[in-house]
Amino acid sequence: MARCRSCSAPLPANINRCVYCNVRNDVDLHGRHQYSITNQQSERICPHCEKAMQTVELKTIPLLYIERCEACFGLFFDPGEIEELLACSVSNVFDINYKLIKNINKDRYQKNKKIKYVKCPVCLIHMNRVNYAHRSGVIIDQCKRHGVWLDSGEITHLMEWKKAGGELLEAQNKKQNCHKKKTTNHTIAYSHEKSVFQQQHKSLEQDLLDSVCSVVYKLFGAS
Repeated sequence: MARCRSCSAPLPANINRCVYCNVRNDVDLHGRHQYSITNQQSERICPHCEKAMQTVELKTIPLLYIERCEACFGLFFDPGEIEELLACSVSNVFDINYKLIKNINKDRYQKNKKIKYVKCPVCLIHMNRVNYAHRSGVIIDQCKRHGVWLDSGEITHLMEWKKAGGELLEAQNKKQNCHKKKTTNHTIAYSHEKSVFQQQHKSLEQDLLDSVCSVVYKLFGAS
């Protein structure tokens, strides 16, 4: 049984927060990368604090350069960088732990958190609020052109979600949705072909009936 890294109390199954000392335990995560600050004041502005952010170099392979607010600890990622960070931070995930995913999202859900639309640190246009990977429970702020903003703690939430099999679950859902879409399209195409055939058959029957009526009229209609 896993134990709390703070008080050594046993951790219940599918739980990351210790029920005794309330410390979160990021079980089996190797996402604590070394980093260095390469620029104390970048051109990108924190959408909450409205101050210039730091540029941080993460010692990952490959190296990642992200922006961090020194005041609120929010992070800004260029397109694709979150996926790269998750890939090198969480690996060897082969199973989906549905209960743990549910508990992680329930534990981290902030009921009274005020919904706020924030501006992109680059273009200063309001970003869209999107549930990362549809069901991760992390609502990211996304600028399609420039990247993604995460509030403090949300990157750890994503790491926990992936470690519990969240990314596998998303891939599974995509596969199922794709299959449903293909099945639906096939059904629609079949229904259309059936409708066309019925109309053509009905038209042929009508033509045949008209021909028969015409012959009958010629034989018996004229006097």
